[in-house]
Amino acid sequence: MEVSQNDNAKAYWRENIRLMLILLAVWFIASFGMGILFVDELNEFRFFGFRLGFWMAQQGAIYVFVVLIFIYVHKMNQLDRKYDVHEDADEYVEDDDYYQHDQSFLDSISERDDEGEKK
Repeated sequence: MEVSQNDNAKAYWRENIRLMLILLAVWFIASFGMGILFVDELNEFRFFGFRLGFWMAQQGAIYVFVVLIFIYVHKMNQLDRKYDVHEDADEYVEDDDYYQHDQSFLDSISERDDEGEKK
């Protein structure tokens, strides 16, 4: 039984959404939960000389967010390779006509002086 391209795309996005929801939940717990909801309980502990709840609200949530970015990049690269949609599969094709424009386009973007004459 062969998996269709549509089924493959649905599975890819299902895993992508699942990963994003997990990482967003971790970010929510670190920022809102540890920085606001549980700050009083966390302030009972010290971290680098600061109360842990205060430190999480001011610095820790930012560090968690940066780590989550790196985790997301790593996991998405794995997911891209699993479903064969990674950038390594892209071929660079040089197009000699890419920078060729017709005269009407060049006239439309060229500078003109106050009398409407080209500079």
